[in-house]
Amino acid sequence: MDDEMTENTQVPLSVLDLSPIPQGAKARDAFHASLDLAQHAEKWGYQRYWLAEHHNMTGIGSAATSVLLGYLAAGTTSLRLGSGGVMLPNHAPLVIAEQFGTLESLYPGRIDLGLGRAPGTDQRTMMALRRHLSGDVDDFPRDVQELQRYFGDVQPDQAVQAVPGQGLHVPIWLLGSSLYSAQLAAKLGLPFAFASHFAPDMLFQVLNLYRENFTPSAQCQQPYALVCVNVIAADSDRDARFLFTSMQQQFINLRRGSPGPLPPPVDNLHALWSAGEQYGVEQALRMSIVGSEGTIRHGLQTLLRETDADEIMVNGQIFDHQARLRSFEIVAGVKNELVKG
Repeated sequence: MDDEMTENTQVPLSVLDLSPIPQGAKARDAFHASLDLAQHAEKWGYQRYWLAEHHNMTGIGSAATSVLLGYLAAGTTSLRLGSGGVMLPNHAPLVIAEQFGTLESLYPGRIDLGLGRAPGTDQRTMMALRRHLSGDVDDFPRDVQELQRYFGDVQPDQAVQAVPGQGLHVPIWLLGSSLYSAQLAAKLGLPFAFASHFAPDMLFQVLNLYRENFTPSAQCQQPYALVCVNVIAADSDRDARFLFTSMQQQFINLRRGSPGPLPPPVDNLHALWSAGEQYGVEQALRMSIVGSEGTIRHGLQTLLRETDADEIMVNGQIFDHQARLRSFEIVAGVKNELVKG
């Protein structure tokens, strides 16, 4: 028993992909690049590959998340694929159950359904997505539980079934950056993914709350916390910092209310942002790990030590596709050293 308690456990590495559309490219190019990255991620030993739902953003191609997941699943063989996440308030739970039930039927044992409660867009687009806006904060827990019923075994009095979906037990994850989703994940006994790649402020408080209040469920007997972080790797720290300026510019534009295609990197950001913008962007991205292999190794080991995460998910918005592949290859090279005892 003591040996089991002290045994080191390798922590899985996974990928978050927003299917970025660089300046001068089209969505089709982004989809082909995502498939290429997914195929490499599978070869490099990443655990899972998630796509994020966003709308009305000309630099992000993963709006029709389940459709794009099917494309990636058809081009891979063993990699787990899922949503990081589907923004559930934008959809009827039955529709999502049917979509992910279809994916699970086609690619059994490879599909995850991560759920968020934010709209993943601006207010006008949210109104265009939804048939009505009469919901309240109680809708999200109710919708999550409705989804669980659609993936569960058929009940004798169940009038509406998800076909396909019913009885497939597709794993459900909750995503968030605040106490709300962490509390719900703990109450329902679901795995939880924290979005420290853009909203790191409450990371440690949220993880503690989730773990302390976790209730075992049929899906999850123990709390399982995934931490998502930006990682930009290159053959030198200087090259990595240069590549990182694309993501920094993207956040500047987002704060200005003018999101656009992923811009190319620049040598000097100071001419592009005000002092206030610099502070806001650096705060949002402060947990990003940017550098050469040694810097990445130290950063990920530090993150693991501080969070005791069960899994680390890596996001990397990089303008040049080959540089992006190289970044994820460098990260994969240190995965065997990410262990916790």
